[in-house]
Amino acid sequence: MHVAQLLLHDFRSWADLEVELSAGPTAFVGRNGQGKTNLVEAIDYLSRLSSHRVAGDAPLVRRGAEQAVIRAAVMREDRRAVLEVEINPGRSNRARVNRSPLPKARELVGLVRTVVFSPDDLALVKGDPSVRRAFLDDLLVLRTPRFAGVRSDYERVLKQRNSLLKTAGATRRGGSSGALDTLGVWDAHLARLGGEIVAARVRLVEDLEPLLGKAYEAVARGATRDDAVAVYRCSFVETPATDQHALTEALLAAVAERRSDELDRGISLVGPHRDDLVLTLGDLPVKGYASHGESWSFALALRLACFDLLRAEGDDPILVLDDVFAELDAGRRDQLASLVADAEQVLVTAAVPDDVPVALQGTRFTVAEGEVTRA
Repeated sequence: MHVAQLLLHDFRSWADLEVELSAGPTAFVGRNGQGKTNLVEAIDYLSRLSSHRVAGDAPLVRRGAEQAVIRAAVMREDRRAVLEVEINPGRSNRARVNRSPLPKARELVGLVRTVVFSPDDLALVKGDPSVRRAFLDDLLVLRTPRFAGVRSDYERVLKQRNSLLKTAGATRRGGSSGALDTLGVWDAHLARLGGEIVAARVRLVEDLEPLLGKAYEAVARGATRDDAVAVYRCSFVETPATDQHALTEALLAAVAERRSDELDRGISLVGPHRDDLVLTLGDLPVKGYASHGESWSFALALRLACFDLLRAEGDDPILVLDDVFAELDAGRRDQLASLVADAEQVLVTAAVPDDVPVALQGTRFTVAEGEVTRA
């Protein structure tokens, strides 16, 4: 699978842009602030309907415009499909495939798949648990697009339940029990959806972990595939399995046990929103103990493991290497390039041509002063 054509309208810094692309490696080269990352961000947005750079949609719309449009022609073998999303901050986005509207924009998710590695990925190993939870859930959506609905439903239930906990805590102190009586219904929703999410995450980590070890061995000097380990840590089960029913029952029991604390604090204290992906090198956690180089290698290995997992289950995802080579020495640049050069499509952004390894010097575009020109 690869993107053969990209059209942008009022997306980020681009008022109107049309770029013809091809399979294999493509590099966008230009000084910082010229808009090269915006190009690959648009392709990634089509994949997930979210950005790897910002949390909301508003920054994606060019200043002064009301909406942005991303359209891409995607090739899978000899078949061509045109995917389009209309970004409407504050309102529902709209999506089309071959000009035909989709009932819900999220039905676009997974039709094109991307794996993005960027400098911000250091947060995967150094950041808060929320970053790692989002990493797992984004990968789950690419792997199983219907999971986007499960995640959305869980977030809605969690928000409603938290609001009810605040109300119930206040009314309990005032002697009323109406909100408390309603909590049981939302407990059941939370446990059902939470059990499904945790079961899916645990299966994902089990599938990803051996690929992580293999990737870390490939990118870190002197490492073995047993060095890098990822373990799912659940907030309500010490050793979570993939039995969704058992997880649902365990979450219900944990909610009942923490009821008093939740009412006092007005927030849900157990569930997949409190879980973490624990990353270790040898016997030590990566966060707080690994060097800068080891952290970079671990983050890169996580993304390469994602690529290998998705590739094994279908078409090659589009691999995006967004301004990563400037952070690597020449040896690691060449090593990374050799690992990904056979991907069906690799999109690279770099500030200077010398940052792009020889193995990825396929098609090159210069991005400067509002124009994208083929070099």
